[in-house]
This record gives sequence, C-alpha cells and structure tokens, in this order.
Amino acid sequence: MQTTSLEGIQNFKGKYPKQLYLLFFTEMWERFTFYGNRALLLLFMVNYLHFGDGKGNMIYGVYQSLIYAMPVLGGMLADKILGQRRSIIWGGVLLTLGSFVMAIPVKESFFIGMGILIVGNGYFKPNISTIVGSLYKENDGRRDAGFSFFYMGINLGSMLGGLLCGWIGQQYNWHLGFGLAGVFMILGLIVFVKKQHILGPIGLPPSVENLKAKTALGLSKQNMVYILSILAIPVFVIILNYYEIYSYLINPFGIIALVYVIYAAGKLGKEAFLKIMVALVLIIFSALFWAFYEQGGGSLNLFADRNVNMNFLGLKLSSAAVNNSINGALIVLLTPFFVWLWIWLANRKKEPNAAVKFALGLMQLGLGFYVFVIGAQFAHNGMVSLLFFVLGYLFMSTGELCLSPIGLSAITKLSPPKMVGLMMGMWFLASSYGQYLAGLIGSLMAIPSEDATGKAMTATASLGVYTDVFTKIAWVSAACGVVLLILSPWLKKMMKDIK
Repeated sequence: MQTTSLEGIQNFKGKYPKQLYLLFFTEMWERFTFYGNRALLLLFMVNYLHFGDGKGNMIYGVYQSLIYAMPVLGGMLADKILGQRRSIIWGGVLLTLGSFVMAIPVKESFFIGMGILIVGNGYFKPNISTIVGSLYKENDGRRDAGFSFFYMGINLGSMLGGLLCGWIGQQYNWHLGFGLAGVFMILGLIVFVKKQHILGPIGLPPSVENLKAKTALGLSKQNMVYILSILAIPVFVIILNYYEIYSYLINPFGIIALVYVIYAAGKLGKEAFLKIMVALVLIIFSALFWAFYEQGGGSLNLFADRNVNMNFLGLKLSSAAVNNSINGALIVLLTPFFVWLWIWLANRKKEPNAAVKFALGLMQLGLGFYVFVIGAQFAHNGMVSLLFFVLGYLFMSTGELCLSPIGLSAITKLSPPKMVGLMMGMWFLASSYGQYLAGLIGSLMAIPSEDATGKAMTATASLGVYTDVFTKIAWVSAACGVVLLILSPWLKKMMKDIK
C-alpha cells in the first residue's frame, strides 16, 4: 500500500532518508552473493576445472562483461515496462537460483549458473541505484553522501561475501561456497519485499495498463519479459563456452547503445545535451578504470594465490578470502571519512567536481599497482609480503571511492528523469567494456605450468610476469588521470550547476 509521497520522501530531515537503509541492506546481501561467487570463479576454473590461466581469465572477463552489459537492457525494461521494484525482485530470484545451480557439482551446471546470474544482475543492479537517486531532489547537496553511504553497503556485502565464500570454497568445498552465496541473496529478497512499501511511488511501473497489455502472443508484457529472460540464459551459456566470439558481439552492442543515447539526448535541448555528453566522457574514463581495477577478481586472485605470503600471526590465510574481502573492508572503514570530506568541502564551496574526483581516482589506482611492483622488489623467494598487498589495495580503494559512488551520483544528476535508467545502464555498459578488457589484460599474465626446460614454474618466475604488467597498468592509469584533470575545466562549464 502506498503511504508516502515523493515530496515527503525527498524533504527528509537529517543526513539520510529512511528509505536508504532498506536499499542499503538489500544491496548489501546482493553484493554478498555477487562477490562471494566472484571470489571463487577464476580459482575454480584454474584449480578445479584445470583451465589454463589464459582461458580462465578470458571466460572470467567475458562473464563479468556480460554481467555489466545486461543492465543496459534491464534499465530500459524497468523504465518502460516493469518499474524498478519488480525488476529488483525478479533479478534477486534469478541471482538466488543461479548460485544454487552453480553449487551442483557438475561442470555443465557451472556455466548454466553463470548464465542465470548474468540475466539476474541485469535486472537488479541498475534499478536499485536508480531508486537511490530518486530519493533526492536534483540539486540536493546530500546526494553524494547518500550514494557514498549506499556504496558502503555494497562493500560491506562484498567484504563478507568474499571472506566467507572465498574461505569456505577454497579451504573446504568449492560448491558449498557457491551455495552459501545464494542463501544470503534470499535474505536480501525478504528484506526488500517486506519493506518496499516505504518507497511510496518510487520504482512502481510507469503504467499498470502497459504492464498488463497483451502482446501478439497473447501474453502480458510483464510475462513476456520474464519468459524472454529465461530464454536468454542458454544464449549466454553458449557465449561463455565459446568466449572467442564475444569481441564480435560487444563492439556492435556498445556502438548501437552509444548512438541511441546521443540520438535521445539530441531531442532534449542544448543544456541537457551537453550534460549527457559530460556523462558519456565520465563513462568512458570509468571503463578504463575498471579495466585495471577488476584485476582484483582475475589476475590478482592468482597473484595472491601464487606470489603473496599468506602467513599472518602464525596462521595460513586463504588467499581467496583475503584478496576478495580486503577491498570491501577498506571501503567500509574509509567511507565515513569520504562522506565527511565531501560534505565538509561542499559546505565551504570547495568540493571538486565529478571530473576532478575521477582523475584523482585513476591516479590513486595507478599508485596502488605501483605499490605491488615495489613489494616485488622486496620479495623473498618470489613471495611478496602481505603488508605490500594490503597497502596496494588501500590506494586502489581510495581511488575507487573517488570514482565509483561519485559516478553513480553524477549519472543520476546529469541525466533527465526519463533517461536515468538508460544512462545507469550505460554506466554499467562501460564497466562491461572494462571487465572484458580486464580479462584480456589478465590473459597477458598467464603463467604456464612448466618453463622452457620442462620444470615447474617457480614463484620467482611468475612474479616477474605479474610485475611487468602491473608496472604498465600503474603508468597508464596515472596518465589517464592526468588527461582527465586537464579536461575538467571544460567539463565543469558543460555541467552548469551540477557538481
């Protein structure tokens, strides 16, 4: 039952609207599921299915790319037919099912489960972020703080999911780790379904009549969306098994989406058009950021397993648990500081605009990878100290806080209401390109099982391969940050009153 008006929600007192807490916990458990599975994917393919590093990285990259490409369609279908709430619930159901299918100890179920997760994420991910943006008026100075708080929920879930699923999957049973991820998605669904009434009109279908309207096949548009979603699953399973064809799919898809956005923006007037162009610039630089950052689920997973000393206070830690929880833990610890920092700067009218924040994020990401390179100089028998590993992730995490939550907020501010869902989809499409590039970059660090003499590869030899590519990532990421910093004054003018 609708009991709250949009005006009443947006005129909230204090730092956060109460509805944000519902979205925080729903997203937290969904991210537990996502990052719990992410912690295990590449290690499972390399160590259990015995795929080579190159093949494993490419399948992982294609999977992650599809995970982030689907929100383009999920956002459009929510805007035009389902509404954000129905999309979130449908996506959550599929994410639960996909995790449980991956828990079945059969090779084929692994790829089927990944296909289900791809579709589920497409409905869930863009729409919960869109609802967060709807809680605020366009120029509410508390918006960035709200998105940063929401982002803390994302990373609390990623920390817990990476820690528990990574530890249980790697140390005890891979399939049990996948199943655990599904259990916690059920918690997120229960929370959202029971409390969604406090969202008032936010996230409802744009038209109930359109939702129930019959298609040529005699089915309602709502049911048609659900059926087509299920039919898409085997298509994604085929793509994952024949990952080489993916490059022929993602480029045309991206070009069509970009042309459509520019076409739609051209109908809005000059000022709105320029804001959309700024959003697209930020989106392109975000793709470069994710190409490097998402080594976290790929090459850094294997790097941690092979070349980081996981002994701590006499305990042998799980590399999957450490690598996939440390970033989330750092984000949770650092988010309150960044929330305070942006508010403090905004109150003094000194807050940097989104482009400057993006530039800082890219430069810090580069610094994080350079710390890994420095750590390699002090390695013992090819094993890098855990301290350098944590320190590198610290800079990656501060870089992420300057870019990802700010990007989510900027897209909702720069986009007109009727294009918000589409532009959020474009944001995740950029992440999709980044994920695919991450797989390509990760495949450059493929470590053969034997060297040229037929002997097993040593830790020292594999460390040299990782260090070479990490050095290149560090310099390119920093250079991208400098370029964006130079462009920021022009972008600021195009953004008008938007921070």
